Amino acid sequence: MAEEILDVLIVGAGISGIGAAGHLAKRCPSKKIAVFEALDSFGGTWKVHTYPGIRSDSDLYTFGYRDKPWTGPPIATAEEILTYMDEFIEENDLGPLIHYNHKITKASWSSADKLYTVTYETPDGEHQIRAHFLWMCQGYYDLDEGYTPHWDGMESFKGEIIHPQNWPDDIDLSGKKVVCIGSGATAATLVPNIAGDCEHVTLLQRSPTYFIPGRNANELADELRRLEIEEDWIHTITRKKILLDQHEFTQRARSEPEEVKAELLEGVKAFLGDKFDMSHFTPSYRPWRQRIAFVPDGDIFQGIAAGKASVVTDHIDRFVPEGIKLKSGEVLEADVMITATGFNLKFLGNIPFEIDGEPVDWSERLTWRGMMIEDVPNMLFVFGYFRASWTLRVDLLGDFMVRLLENMDKRGAAVIRPHPPAEVAAQEKLSWMDSDDFNPGYLTRGEHLMPKRTRHPEWQHTQDYWHEKDTLPQIDLDDELFVYEDQDGQILSKETADAA
Repeated sequence: MAEEILDVLIVGAGISGIGAAGHLAKRCPSKKIAVFEALDSFGGTWKVHTYPGIRSDSDLYTFGYRDKPWTGPPIATAEEILTYMDEFIEENDLGPLIHYNHKITKASWSSADKLYTVTYETPDGEHQIRAHFLWMCQGYYDLDEGYTPHWDGMESFKGEIIHPQNWPDDIDLSGKKVVCIGSGATAATLVPNIAGDCEHVTLLQRSPTYFIPGRNANELADELRRLEIEEDWIHTITRKKILLDQHEFTQRARSEPEEVKAELLEGVKAFLGDKFDMSHFTPSYRPWRQRIAFVPDGDIFQGIAAGKASVVTDHIDRFVPEGIKLKSGEVLEADVMITATGFNLKFLGNIPFEIDGEPVDWSERLTWRGMMIEDVPNMLFVFGYFRASWTLRVDLLGDFMVRLLENMDKRGAAVIRPHPPAEVAAQEKLSWMDSDDFNPGYLTRGEHLMPKRTRHPEWQHTQDYWHEKDTLPQIDLDDELFVYEDQDGQILSKETADAA
C-alpha cells in the first residue's frame, strides 16, 4: 500500500470517520479512499470507554447517521452504538477501506508535488503513504489518558484512584465506599450503575450541572411504529421533530434562562421531592453555557432517592489516607476514588503538520467555519456541535466534501485552501469559542491548542446546527476566499471555472 497515492485519506474510524467514509464510498466511487485508525477496531470513544453504564448523552435519532435508521431506545449504550456502526460498515462495504493499528505520526505537505506524505506506525514498523487530501476525523480529545487534576496528598490515599477513561477490567467494588469526583455526564452515568455494587457511592462536585431527566423512549417514534410506518420515515420524521424541539429549547435558554432553569429543576424535583436540597443541582450559570446531559429514566436521581447514592457539593482541600478532606472540614471516607473530571483536549490528534518543511502552528491560524484552516491546503476536519449531536455535522460536511471534490475535478484543481480577505485578516484574532457563550473545563484548559476565530461569521465555528443546515449547502465554492491551484502551481481564477 506504501506506493499507492490516495485521493482522500480519512483519519480516524470513530463515529465521524466511519460516517465520512460512507459519504465518499457511496458518492465518489471513483476516488481512492482509505481510513487509518490507530486502535485495533472501529468506534473511537465507544471502544475506548468501558466504564459501567457507558452511554451516549445525545439521542441516537440525531447522533446516528442521516441515512441509517435508528430503531432502539433514544439514549443508547456503547455496545448498541458499536453494533449500529458495525451494521453501517457492513451495509456500505466499508471494511476493505479501513486499516487498523495505523497510527499517524506526521503529515507533510509538498507544494511541489501537491501531495501530503503521511508517516504512520503499524505493529511491523514505520511506513509512509501519499495522499491528495486529508479528512481529519479523530475527534477532539486524548483517547489515551483522561484529565485528572492533582490534589495535595493524593499519594497518601490508601485506596485506588481510577479515571473512567482507563477503567480496569478487574475492579471489584462490592462492599466498598466509593467517591466519584465530577458533575458531568460521565459521573451521572457511573453513579447509578455502580450504586448497587458498592456499599455506598458519593457524588462529589465542585459545582452543579444541569440535567434533563426523562423516559428513555420517544413517543412519536413509538406511535409511528404502532402505525406500521417504515423505519426510514420514522427516522427522518423523529429526527426532524427532535431537532425542532432542541432548537426551540436552545433559543429559550438564551431568551428565557430563568424559566428554563426552573423547568430543569422541576424535572429533578419530580424524582427527589420538594424537601431535597436543590442547591446540589442548581448551577450558577445559565442553561446551555455548558453541555446539558439527558438522564434516562432519572436513574441517578432514583439512586439518590433510594439512599444508594448521595451528593456533596464542596471543594477539595486535600486527599488524606482514608479519603478526601473538604474545604468545609468534612472528611469523605473512601476505598476507591473515581475521577470523572473530564478529558484532555487535542486538535487533530496532536499530529505534527508541516507545509514545505515548516511546522504548522494551529493556534496562530484562523479557522474557516470550523472545518478548514487558513492557508492549509487540501485539509478538512470534523468538529461537531456542543448543543446538538456531533454526527449532524459529519453529514453536513460529507455533503460539502463531495461538492468540493467535484468542483476541484471540474476546475482541474490540485489544491484548494481558504485564504482570509484583507478585511478579515485585519480583524482581532479571538479564541476558538466565546467563553460567555460556552465554557466547559476541557475547552478552557485546552483552548490554547485551537485555531483562532474572528467576529466574521465565516471565520469561526458558530456551533449553530440550525443555521449551518441551511447555509453550508449554499456555500459558493467559487468564492474568492478559496484559492485553487492546478498541478503546475498556477492560480485558477473564477473565469477558468466558468469556462470549464
